[in-house]
Amino acid sequence: MSERIVFMGTPEFASGCLKALVEAKMNVVAVVTMPDKPIGRGHKMGMSEVKKTAMDLGLPLMQPLNLKDSAFLQELRSFKADLQIVVAFRMLPEAVWAMPRLGTFNLHASLLPKYKGAAPIQRAIWNGESESGVTTFLLDKGMDTGSILFQERIRLAPEETAGSLHDRLLAIGAPLVVKTAKALFDGSAQAIPQPVLESPVPDAPKIFKKDCILDFAKPASELHRQVKALSPHPAAITYLHNAETGETTPIKVLASRISTDFPKSYEQGSLVSDGKHFLGMACAEGGILLLEKIQLPGKKPLTTEDCLRGLRWENRNMLSFSKVMNN
Repeated sequence: MSERIVFMGTPEFASGCLKALVEAKMNVVAVVTMPDKPIGRGHKMGMSEVKKTAMDLGLPLMQPLNLKDSAFLQELRSFKADLQIVVAFRMLPEAVWAMPRLGTFNLHASLLPKYKGAAPIQRAIWNGESESGVTTFLLDKGMDTGSILFQERIRLAPEETAGSLHDRLLAIGAPLVVKTAKALFDGSAQAIPQPVLESPVPDAPKIFKKDCILDFAKPASELHRQVKALSPHPAAITYLHNAETGETTPIKVLASRISTDFPKSYEQGSLVSDGKHFLGMACAEGGILLLEKIQLPGKKPLTTEDCLRGLRWENRNMLSFSKVMNN
């Protein structure tokens, strides 16, 4: 295929789509991704998954700091793209998305017009949706507002996590990117304006650290959805407070389940554990959120039972959960 494509993206989700285009013998002439940035405790410079893939495939690479920079726009124009494809990147200025003769399309990990924004996978699980999917649409001046090209739907599993849904959406999203590009090139694609829904449409704002904290004043069912929505990254967080020492320890919660088997009621925030097999958080409405897989600071993720085996819990009556770390 001679039509020229410039691909734009950053994380693994985008990298999988780039690989699919190349495997389908599409003519990807250049790749645009984020500049390298410090990562981890050592603040070593890290590159995006899309950059790694572009380098492996020997594709020309651009990493602009400013998408409106004249030098970048000139370089981008030099590749003479017929089409640009965006997957999990940044909001593009009109000077970029309007440049190719066929425009620019985006793959979004939701069924638009639902869940516009940065975290559609996480927000769909958090809200207890029964289905999700992927959408390809033409970019315009708005945020995820352009006309729809194609959609694919899937049902969410009862214990779906952000990690598992990410992989399932990539499995249908990468082929959809190829299908959309081919349809635009052969003229068979039909762009349809996004429908206007009568009820309020849920959105998908970016997730910040404050959004990760488990608030035991909420029902266990809501916190369980939060854990699934944030697993494995960035992960739900709770703080374990030791009344005896005054120490507060952050704990990442990677898996949980709801239990109503405890015969007595507990004060919200109470730690519920036998010190050997289970660890739970007392929540609103009498529910107990059992923490199935956790990660202590500087440690690897472990099942709660394995974690309890390596700790001394004789003073567990002095332990409780806190909403925030003590200052």
